[in-house]
Amino acid sequence: MSDLASLDTPVPVIDLDIVERNLVRMQNYANAHGIALRPHIKTHKLPAFAKRAVELGAVGITCQKLGEAEVMAAAGLDDILISYPLVGAAKARRLVALTALATMRVAIDNPVALATLAQAARDAKAPIGVLVEFDSGQKRTGVVSVAEALTLIAQVKETPGLRFDGLMTYRSTPATASFIQAVKDAGVDLPIVSGGGTPGWDHTHEVAGLTEMRVGTYIYNDRMMVEAGAATLDDCALHVFATVISRPEENRAVIDCGSKTLSSDPMPGGKIPGFGLILDYPDAIIERLTEEHGMVDLSQCEDKPKIGDRLQILPNHVCVVTNLHNDVVVSRGGLVEGVWPVAARGLTR
Repeated sequence: MSDLASLDTPVPVIDLDIVERNLVRMQNYANAHGIALRPHIKTHKLPAFAKRAVELGAVGITCQKLGEAEVMAAAGLDDILISYPLVGAAKARRLVALTALATMRVAIDNPVALATLAQAARDAKAPIGVLVEFDSGQKRTGVVSVAEALTLIAQVKETPGLRFDGLMTYRSTPATASFIQAVKDAGVDLPIVSGGGTPGWDHTHEVAGLTEMRVGTYIYNDRMMVEAGAATLDDCALHVFATVISRPEENRAVIDCGSKTLSSDPMPGGKIPGFGLILDYPDAIIERLTEEHGMVDLSQCEDKPKIGDRLQILPNHVCVVTNLHNDVVVSRGGLVEGVWPVAARGLTR
């Protein structure tokens, strides 16, 4: 095994000990509050981590796209929720194939997506579970009224081959509990009520009616999660190692990673500048990115890095960083244990 200083940069490095702590912490929380844990794999896209979560007690996994589910099912994960509406005949055909490998559930919020699942159910030899998604204020997917939810639930129950399994929402908010209760008051049995995500994870048990939690970023955490209070710096498992390649001016450095390495996601709200936190130089600001260059403002730094110095950077949004890299280095105790391909990288369909 080699040490991290031997790695060529830029490179994403995952600390396996921190990953394990994060997985165990979340599972212990879910167990303590009687909530099923169904972690989202979109953050890491690695079958090994998905399997470890299940070994620790997760009831299954969550995927956002069919491509992710196909990779995970091929690796032996056999209980999968796709938390995204599937629309069209091509999606139906792929879903049919997945039902031969895993227990499948899919979230929907409209009749067209329902028709896609109905088509898949006609051809599948196994039932397909359905969660009706409702909007808790994110204004993304999800029905926005209880009446819409009840109509869709009735349609699911009337469709051969489909099984109504409950409700799903993202994120869990104060509006979540009232929506759940309203559906229950209409006489609907809800075997599963699935909520997420990592921000506010330790308050999930306070949302009345939730039976399942979907969290993803918690396995690595990132600068956004630290600022949101969902994690500490010690809980962050993935960092990008970079090298200072230029110092054109006293207060400006250039590093060997840009938007193709760190992503161009800013911090939410615009109050915290920069495209990542440089751990050894926290007052430095990665103020601008081009594709392969990161321009760093050193004007607030008492000590400044030199050309050739290696920097350890905590990304703003780690899920995007994962998807930018074909492989990741895994480490333990400061030593490299291996290089893992990001098996579900780039699968957006």
